[in-house]
Amino acid sequence: MQRVPVISPQGRPLMPTLPSRARRWLREGKAKIYANDLNIFAVQLIAQPSGEETQDVVVGIDPGKYFSGVGVQSSKATLLKLHLILPFPNVTKKMIARRILRRARRGRRINRKLPYDQRCHRAKRFKKLNYLSVHASYA
Repeated sequence: MQRVPVISPQGRPLMPTLPSRARRWLREGKAKIYANDLNIFAVQLIAQPSGEETQDVVVGIDPGKYFSGVGVQSSKATLLKLHLILPFPNVTKKMIARRILRRARRGRRINRKLPYDQRCHRAKRFKKLNYLSVHASYA
């Protein structure tokens, strides 16, 4: 069952109401449509509400590997139920493809026909300076 958010005349959030009651309030002029950035249909009361008590709302999350569930529940009603499909299989496929491409690049980078000391390894790229030969030239 859907619920419609209700805003007080002062702009404070109140308890949500049923869509039929919100339509009746709009028809009778007791409320107006409340514009918000989320494009969620909400109503703002024009007259003072009969009460401003609010109930505690609890969010429950059921995490999973492929799917996750989210529920928003008050003491009287379930406000929201979500079934999230997670991108786990796609991420796994992309990681495997990344590993294969990385190994292919590694094979192209190193020329294995050359002797080991002449290959272009990252550690061998820069010529190491001998400490004694550098300081001996200054003497």
